Amino acid sequence: MDLMNRDFDELFDLLPVRKDNRMKCDIYEKDNKYYIEMEVPGFKKEDIDISLKDGNLTVKAEKKMSNEEKDDDKKYLRKERSYMRTERSFNLGNIDEENIDASFENGVLNIVIPKAEENKRTIEIH
Repeated sequence: MDLMNRDFDELFDLLPVRKDNRMKCDIYEKDNKYYIEMEVPGFKKEDIDISLKDGNLTVKAEKKMSNEEKDDDKKYLRKERSYMRTERSFNLGNIDEENIDASFENGVLNIVIPKAEENKRTIEIH
């Protein structure tokens, strides 16, 4: 393959493209809590939204090109980073919804979800 005779745009097409844009994560359980460690590369903390509805924890990340990032002097040969959006949802069952904690550092989102106290009750048989 002669790379020197290829068009600039064709060279980009030769690079492997990752089709799966989902946020990769590890989920584990420790000390009566669930831990989610999720990779969210290319996003800032302000781009990430975590919500909880009907027992489902949803993480959304959306990044748009802002006006101040535009530079009219640039002549782009290829532009692929203007918009990104991805989302993941988890149903972890019986959790303490009031005490969920999250932090974001170096492209990794860490979510700590305490389990709810089990309401175990003994039922007397008559």
